[in-house]
Amino acid sequence: MMLRYALRTVRHRKAGFLGAFVALLCAAALITACGTLLETGLRGRIATERYAGTPVLVSADQNVHQTTVKEKKGKAKTKHKAKPVAERAWLPAATVDTVRSVPGVGRAVPELTFQAVPLTGAAGTAKPSYGHAWTSAVLTPFTLAEGHAPRAGDEVVIDRDLAARAGLATGARLTVQATGDPKTYTVSGVARTAAGGLAHQSALFFSDTEAQRLAARTGQVSAIGVLPRPGVDPGELAARLTRTLAPTTAQVSTGDDRGPVEFLDAAGARVKLVSMGGAMGGTSLLVAVLVVAGTFALSVQQRRRELALLRAIAATPRQLRGMLGREALIVGLAAGIAGALAGLPLAAWLYGRFVATGAVPATLERTAGIFPMIAAVGASLLGGWAAARIAGRRTTRVRPAEALAEAAVERRRPDWTRTLAGLLLLAGGAVLVVVLGSLRTEPASTPVTFLAVVVLAGAVSLLGPLLVRVASALLAGPLALTGPGGRLATANLRGNATRMASAVTPLTLLTAMTCTVLFITPTLGHAARTQAREGVRAPWVLSAQGPGVGPEAVERVRRTPGVTAATEIVRTSVRVGLTKYAAQGVTPAGLTRTWDPAVTGGSLDGFGEGRVAVSELAAGQLGLKPGSPLTLTLGDGTPVTLTVSAVYARGLGFGDVTLPHALVAAHVDNPLAGSVLVAAEPGVGRERLAAAAGVPVLSAAQADAARERRDAAGAEVNLLAMGLVLAFTAIAVVNTLAMSTAERFREFALLRLAGAQRRQVLRMLRAEAVGVLLMGVVLGAGIAAAVLTAFSLGMTGVAAPVVLPVVCAGVVGGAALLALPAVAVPGRLALRLRPVDVATSA
Repeated sequence: MMLRYALRTVRHRKAGFLGAFVALLCAAALITACGTLLETGLRGRIATERYAGTPVLVSADQNVHQTTVKEKKGKAKTKHKAKPVAERAWLPAATVDTVRSVPGVGRAVPELTFQAVPLTGAAGTAKPSYGHAWTSAVLTPFTLAEGHAPRAGDEVVIDRDLAARAGLATGARLTVQATGDPKTYTVSGVARTAAGGLAHQSALFFSDTEAQRLAARTGQVSAIGVLPRPGVDPGELAARLTRTLAPTTAQVSTGDDRGPVEFLDAAGARVKLVSMGGAMGGTSLLVAVLVVAGTFALSVQQRRRELALLRAIAATPRQLRGMLGREALIVGLAAGIAGALAGLPLAAWLYGRFVATGAVPATLERTAGIFPMIAAVGASLLGGWAAARIAGRRTTRVRPAEALAEAAVERRRPDWTRTLAGLLLLAGGAVLVVVLGSLRTEPASTPVTFLAVVVLAGAVSLLGPLLVRVASALLAGPLALTGPGGRLATANLRGNATRMASAVTPLTLLTAMTCTVLFITPTLGHAARTQAREGVRAPWVLSAQGPGVGPEAVERVRRTPGVTAATEIVRTSVRVGLTKYAAQGVTPAGLTRTWDPAVTGGSLDGFGEGRVAVSELAAGQLGLKPGSPLTLTLGDGTPVTLTVSAVYARGLGFGDVTLPHALVAAHVDNPLAGSVLVAAEPGVGRERLAAAAGVPVLSAAQADAARERRDAAGAEVNLLAMGLVLAFTAIAVVNTLAMSTAERFREFALLRLAGAQRRQVLRMLRAEAVGVLLMGVVLGAGIAAAVLTAFSLGMTGVAAPVVLPVVCAGVVGGAALLALPAVAVPGRLALRLRPVDVATSA
């Protein structure tokens, strides 16, 4: 019977359930979008291009492995973990002979893959470009469309797409920069594939000798393409190769497994998407629970008269709870299905934006499976049902004799269960803030930051009625200055604290979340730039043009009269165990003239081969001090053991690990310097250095400004990642305020019958909206200030988050633009009803 009544209620009270439907729909769409990103990271396909004609591929293992054995209840439990390295891992060239000896191998083709950036016109701006030896063209396969294969060291064959894009033909001159200084080649031929070209890269082919010189990896190959003999099954051959190569670190790939070997950035993006999708999804789910619970609480509160009447005519609390739960399931099912369908184009848009900003490569194909949609519908059903049952708990438990009276006036005594839960959440949020102040790595602090915001906003939601009453007492004086409307607004805020708290909560969450998202990156970026600015002693910086500054250009600068030191900087990342650390390679000669990382232990004197310097953070985590041995894995998977020569304080500005330049350059895909710090006597100017280097020369201040612009560009990804959560919260603000205002038509009619004019009622509504806005903004700003201060203390050591006044004003203005119309428009519509008609219908 209650199911039939629930269906009739939903059918005849569509407007009353609209707010809950919108909230659940948005939540389902958000969960679907985040789930699609997560699924793309887990199962997204990376199709091969370069190795399309190679059924079996042998490559180096791209991971660092760690095996641990733990004793549990007398039994040994083995755990194996693996993490990817930052650069391409290479194979010993001798592996080619081992592969050739395996039965069934028709041909084993060594492959060299290295960056080769065309510098002629717009040739190098459209796609990443890589160099290879012409003998490996068969792996795609590439065939000559015109010209001939490269025979001399100054000849190159380019793919047809690059030739068309750069306007090049056979005989043209093309300047290319690979792992050294730029060199000009003659285009000896143009190559093509059966499909016409490569979609995500450009290919340049050199003679074998020139390719080995440019790759700068003597005695190594990046991969081995294996062509089976006729009649040999590639799967069986791959199994034989795996058994033969088992004692080595080589791995064998077939089918779609070849794609991650070719596109290392796409393989790395999988991990990033899993992390990003999980973080966004978790935050979205917490926000959705908070928003949906508030929306259903308001919806149930608006039906207090109806529920009280049912209670008075003998409906049991169990029946009412069941009815509310069934209504929520009906609304949740409809909203979940609609939201899941809407989440698919939303996920496609979000993936497209990530690709456009460079956060995710286009080579990682988006996966649009059914699992995120199922999860979204399930979350909508469960969230709606739980929210409705919790929201209707007190209303369904009142005694029948008190039901009608309870419906007429909002309860003034606090709900102790709700208050206790709110205090527990407040304590939990305070603990998270304290923990956040002790976290010193971004991967650890970021999820705790947003979790703290949501938990504290949840505390505001539960403690809302008490907070509204306190705030309304403080606002009584200012609101009274606006006249009778302000005094009525104060009375409404005090007398309807529960209803007003439902409007304050989403505003609080929106303000807190927006401020946190907007100010986290500037806080971290400002601290890093400050450390870098204070630590760079060199007055001049050679800025990378193209892939980087070549070694010959740096040598020319060093030989310039008046130059006292030139420090090349190459950036990478290393792993100690499985932990990843940002690292850089620096030229040891004259290092202290150009660079000061604020050494707090040991010394940089004598820094060079076999030495490493680490930040205080890394030293503390790894238990290091000057003289300690440190075993780490370089970017390409090569393990080395070094001696710690110095510990420094400016890790945010310069990375946690500093290595000799020669060591890093030999184990990264791009060994060219990203920047070069130049110390010179006062008489040496920009023009002289630029003439020697052939690249732009920046002052230290200009280099700092350029870094700030790069940081701002990088912040776009973070804003985009959390933008959907903020948009959902903004919709919840409008939704809740509109619901809260639209259901007050009887109250407005009573005021009109008592003599209030239409504009006086609207003035009262505006005063209420201003009061609610002030409460939400102040509470949200307070949460953001506490969380950002703890974040700043943990990450920078100083409790001074970067807060931009203009951005703060924009946040307040945006909240006002959402809140005021959301109150004014439903209020005007409600006032269009004739008071007499409303009173008669009531």
